[in-house]
Amino acid sequence: MSDFLQALSTQRWDDHRYYHHNRVNQLLHLLSASCFVVSYYLIFVDPVAAVMVGWLLAMVLRQIGHFVFEPKTYDTVNEATHEYKESVKVGYNLRRKVVLLSIWIMVPVVLWLMPDFFGLLGDQQIDRGLVYNTAILWLFTGFGAVLFRTVHLFHLMGFQSGLVWAIKIVTDPFHDIKIYHRAPLHILKGNMYDDMTDWYREVSLHDGNRN
Repeated sequence: MSDFLQALSTQRWDDHRYYHHNRVNQLLHLLSASCFVVSYYLIFVDPVAAVMVGWLLAMVLRQIGHFVFEPKTYDTVNEATHEYKESVKVGYNLRRKVVLLSIWIMVPVVLWLMPDFFGLLGDQQIDRGLVYNTAILWLFTGFGAVLFRTVHLFHLMGFQSGLVWAIKIVTDPFHDIKIYHRAPLHILKGNMYDDMTDWYREVSLHDGNRN
């Protein structure tokens, strides 16, 4: 169990230090995480609303942070190029995200043109309407994306790494709220770039105490 938790901590740390320098990106992740928590609750009450909150709010906010605000230049803090960070990304790097988001966008378009969605939906399901069926297919898209990458990681990095990543993805909203809740305050102070100094100090102290 200790190895599993350490692997989870490492994946979270690498994700944070490589991909979350910009404070606006951190703020958008805070908002996205809050939407995901609401979505987690709604999944038991209104699955369609849960999917819409998850995809249209949480996911859009999160990806705007990554694609628009996060720097793609040389990372002087971690001494790493953007290309290197993309190559070692455990989960969905930007290139994989483009593929996933393209599928997400195409789902309602295909449904609008082909309400039976290649013959997979019957008349009763079609009668539920475009919005409902889009939500259901987006739900399967989300689950499918996590499952596909998890199984892929089983093959690439081993069972534990894949399972750790899946757990990380599911629990990321709660962790993001924990570590990015001060992002609005930093922005108000004009501190728009996180040089990770405090984070590296905290990690060093943690490693020292563990040894």
